[in-house]
Amino acid sequence: NVYIKTEINICIYKGKTVTGGWSKSKKAKHASSPEPLPEGEQLTDQLGKTWKLIKLIDQNMIELLYEVAQPNSEEADHILKLGAKDGRIFNEQNFLQRAAKSASVEKWIKQNKLDFLGIPTCVGFGLHADLYRFLIFPDMGCSLQSILEEENELLSEKAVLQLACRILDVLEFIHSKEYVHADVNAENIYVKSGQKSEVYLGGYCHAFRYCPGGQHVEYRESSRMPHEGAMEFISLDTHKGAAPSRRSDLQSLGYCMLLWHTGTLPWSELHHPKLVTAEKQRYMKDVRALLRDSFGKREVSAFQSFLTAVMSLQYTEEPNYSKLKSELSAALQQLGGSVEQPLNLPICK
Repeated sequence: NVYIKTEINICIYKGKTVTGGWSKSKKAKHASSPEPLPEGEQLTDQLGKTWKLIKLIDQNMIELLYEVAQPNSEEADHILKLGAKDGRIFNEQNFLQRAAKSASVEKWIKQNKLDFLGIPTCVGFGLHADLYRFLIFPDMGCSLQSILEEENELLSEKAVLQLACRILDVLEFIHSKEYVHADVNAENIYVKSGQKSEVYLGGYCHAFRYCPGGQHVEYRESSRMPHEGAMEFISLDTHKGAAPSRRSDLQSLGYCMLLWHTGTLPWSELHHPKLVTAEKQRYMKDVRALLRDSFGKREVSAFQSFLTAVMSLQYTEEPNYSKLKSELSAALQQLGGSVEQPLNLPICK
């Protein structure tokens, strides 16, 4: 795999596992990783379609990712996610079937006059050997985490604002379907090749239905396992064991924006969840201090506006998505950019 930079910014995912200065997000909770299956093994989905495992491209504590192809095809243009049958991948499948059907996504795009919405399309799923559950997706491009680790460089303000606008669109959609993502971070974000910035938000294993039947869940600390997800980025509510809500996703996005542009967060070097929680609590009450400790004397008005709005949201409050995106888009235009432009990120070939 050869990585180069270009203004065209085509980004084709070949699944290289990379290491670098950008450490992967610390997870507060671990589970046993499923045993890898041999390359060449074939799995059959719920529609009877067969998929051949071509190459193991990534794995973490709860799932494996493979390049796959149909037996008669020479091109591995799909990704298979494999996890324990009754593990968190079941939660992701449930979300995708309930809230992310292609027809629903297309309807939302037309209603809101969007050029793109980065919701993964699950084209197949099934069980294998009564031990595994799998999901099939078209190739979604490079993971943002792999780009950050490989390049070990900060993202420009322009690139961060482009990413934020795209992710904000996705969050508004899934929130409208009564779900929150609950684990927004670079490992779950993918950038696809093309003449515009196609940014996908994947990884719905922590997705939570915050508003079943239109009734928002009540705020109750210690009602769930605390600190679930990527510890650097999860919301204060999640740290405290409360169910995540819409503000949780937006807080996580704000933390991501800071890290991508500055390379660190005030709590990045802390390893105990309670210490991280205390820092986030302190900065939630003082956004100016968070910005000062992140940027020094440099003022970044777009970050300040976004974080101030997000940190002031009440637990059940609906965010003003259009205002948030409008302010981010205006700041992006001042930098000579737009949401539709290709992202100024590395290529991975």
